[in-house]
Amino acid sequence: MPHRRAILALLLALAVSPALATAEHKYGKGEYAIILGGKAPNGKLSVAAHGEGDAGSENFRIYLMAEPGHRKLMTLDNVNDDNILDSAPDAFHAAWSADSRYLAVSFRSERHIVTLNIYAVGGKAAKPIDGPDLFRDVAGRTVDAASDLDMRSSIPQFTWLAPRRFHLTDYRVFVADDTRLADRLGPLGKVSKRDGGGNLIEFSAEADGEILPDGRIRMGKPQPGKFEDSQ
Repeated sequence: MPHRRAILALLLALAVSPALATAEHKYGKGEYAIILGGKAPNGKLSVAAHGEGDAGSENFRIYLMAEPGHRKLMTLDNVNDDNILDSAPDAFHAAWSADSRYLAVSFRSERHIVTLNIYAVGGKAAKPIDGPDLFRDVAGRTVDAASDLDMRSSIPQFTWLAPRRFHLTDYRVFVADDTRLADRLGPLGKVSKRDGGGNLIEFSAEADGEILPDGRIRMGKPQPGKFEDSQ
């Protein structure tokens, strides 16, 4: 799958290259630019980005569009100028299920953090689905504003296997004073000494998942993924 590998390479480059500048785009007044992979397989829908200002990040949103007329249907929840780093349309990646009923959108929310949103698409609307969290499944906790975990990188990779089935990889890097987190992660964690003191703790896991008819996601047992020195 050359296209899929190219998309992953772009996301990895955007997420892990400290020298890479923010990807910006100055949108025209009526410009709604289709993001990478944004055209649905059924040819009737797409996902497009639009923002304001010289950097394109003011009032930024991505939209579900009706095709071929390229008409706005609605904004997609959980993507806006508060949680994006880039504004260029090719910095956002859509992965549609083969039946065009489900959609995954990946984008950088911080320089080394890639956010993954999943939506159920029906008619002219797209509804967010509570996404999977392999780290939570393994560690028994989430990484959020209230967490004491110092997460430096997070790169999920989402691939459709069938209209409701998918494969997810989850790679994260934490900084910690001790190795308790690595001990808890077991074979899905790897610890190394950090220059200047402390520890770098990698988490790498993968699993198959399924979107159930009620919209919930059921994940298989997380298995060890690849670590940085083996990628």
